[in-house]
Amino acid sequence: MHVYLLYPNQNNDPNQPPPPQAEELLRDLALTPIIVTMANGDQFIAATVQRVLPNSLTDVNHIAYRQAAVQDCLRHPDVIRELYRIPVQVFELKRKRWLGLFGMHYPSSILSKARAMLVAYFDLLKALRRLADQYGAAFQSPAFSRFFTMIQQELGDNYLAEIAYHLRQLSFRDGMLASAGLGRSNEPGDYVLCKPNQPQKNWLQRLVDPTPSYAYTLPPKDEAGSRILGDLRDRSLNVAADAVAQAATHVESFFKALQRELAFYIDCLNLAERLTELHLPVAFPEPLPLPEHHFACQGLYDLSLALTTQQPVVGNDIDAGGKALFVITGANQGGKSTFLRSAGIAQLLMQCGMFVLAISFSANVCSSVFTHYKREEDATVNSGKLDEELARMSAIIDQLQPHALILLNESVAATNEQEGSEIARQIIHALLDSQIKVVFVTHLYDFARGWWRMQRADTIFLRAERQADGSRTFKLRVAEPQATSYGTDLYYQVFGEAEQVASDASAAA
Repeated sequence: MHVYLLYPNQNNDPNQPPPPQAEELLRDLALTPIIVTMANGDQFIAATVQRVLPNSLTDVNHIAYRQAAVQDCLRHPDVIRELYRIPVQVFELKRKRWLGLFGMHYPSSILSKARAMLVAYFDLLKALRRLADQYGAAFQSPAFSRFFTMIQQELGDNYLAEIAYHLRQLSFRDGMLASAGLGRSNEPGDYVLCKPNQPQKNWLQRLVDPTPSYAYTLPPKDEAGSRILGDLRDRSLNVAADAVAQAATHVESFFKALQRELAFYIDCLNLAERLTELHLPVAFPEPLPLPEHHFACQGLYDLSLALTTQQPVVGNDIDAGGKALFVITGANQGGKSTFLRSAGIAQLLMQCGMFVLAISFSANVCSSVFTHYKREEDATVNSGKLDEELARMSAIIDQLQPHALILLNESVAATNEQEGSEIARQIIHALLDSQIKVVFVTHLYDFARGWWRMQRADTIFLRAERQADGSRTFKLRVAEPQATSYGTDLYYQVFGEAEQVASDASAAA
């Protein structure tokens, strides 16, 4: 049986490792509060979201497949949680009862353990079937409709009855029937475990008219005979033990896959429930095919900030159309980096088939997502800060493929204005020529102004708003770059209004 809850076919590996840039995405996009909320204390679920979140889907149809499944989960959260508890119970039972085939060497031991595993799993398979019968028709998504139909077909009444029959037979309550033969040198061989004969008479008939049979009983102290008989038993059970062990392993593998794929949907439920508690809007984004450039959002919020502050945050309304380059400038602490983070998080969530924290969101699918953020000084680094920035940029460029998305936050800011602007121009030109989508938060006015004058059709300029009194709205608007980032506002926040009044008086004089 195959699960197919995350992907519509077997060409995708739901257990694939995270990409090389996963740690950078975790740090730069502040994904930790999101992962903690989605995991809700479950380490297995936390590991799942850390693996799935950076591994973006690039096929619009696959994204739609998963979105429909997530919507089903949001409509039936109790059923999904009950479904998830079934594979969890499998591994709890295995741990508590020490069920497992590791270290088993004798066929009789292997068969006994494998049967014990199947007996433990059998009730859970029946519980799975009951859920499919009771709730399967209520699910609309291709993923869950297919899954529940498969459970009903594969675990039919006749099949379950047959499993129960074989499990009873393998207990050998009435003894074990086996056959063997002798080879040319009278060596034993051709051991076969036989199906026991069904009794044709009731107990009274057998008592009155017993069937003649031959029997031999080992003396209690015949250790050699006991060993020989045990060897005969193991040889007869060898093929059966192997078959039952494979069956137990197959069923366990199915439950592992079910737990792994359902864990993602439990992630989604945990996050949705927390956002509902905070009264934050969510929307299912509209993904557009990979080659197209598109970005539009209404009320796009920074999910990480909202979960950290536990309250609503300011959202942005942007319609960039088919732009390939976003140049974001404006006042310090005006919301530039917050928007950059919100755009990156929304892109990852969209390409996981999830909802985003917005009123509406649509964007083109990207082949991958990368971040290049300004880093704090590191005393352990032997080279200069600019060298470190360029080395990280070079490592990213080596991994980039066409139609990727890269988020730059004050990159190449570790040098003077003129040199930094020239480096930025060359990097941006090269990225755009390679069909890379770029969102660039920068204080390099020489770069921003020079690019503005080119009036390129593939570029949109956004600026963080600042009110006349110096306050920030934390919103971005389409506007040309300014020569100041209003760093003096921050100075006066630290040193007080007296300094500002004195400064204004001096300027007037």
